[in-house]
Amino acid sequence: MMDTRTVTVRSKADALAQEIVVGRHRLSADEPTSLGGTDTGPNPYDLLLAALGSCKSITVTMYARRKEWPLESVTVRLRHGKVHANDCESCESKHVLLDRIECDVEFGGALSSEQRSRLLEIANRCPVHRTLTSEIDIRTRLV
Repeated sequence: MMDTRTVTVRSKADALAQEIVVGRHRLSADEPTSLGGTDTGPNPYDLLLAALGSCKSITVTMYARRKEWPLESVTVRLRHGKVHANDCESCESKHVLLDRIECDVEFGGALSSEQRSRLLEIANRCPVHRTLTSEIDIRTRLV
């Protein structure tokens, strides 16, 4: 089943800055000046990390509320980079780079070590994490 909410992204061809509209929300995206942008917003990978981090935090918070655990805060720090895939058997080239997202999660509150471990498991099951680690079918068409 497809989500019916549409995200619209617009730009002018003479700039890299993007206007993003999601319902009543307005966001921006851009590239840093070092890559030819004007740095008026986060770059697309920053937005991807923000989506993943906020989903992990929301999912953990909802779970802890349901369990009535003493979770006081969630901090998620994420980084994206490319790493060498030295053992990629199906790759034509042996010098392949894979995307890697590193995610540090910190829980505030008087939680037991078992609760912290369980919350980390739950963070790794958030919908965006599951989407990014599954096979994705993106269909782009000219309209």
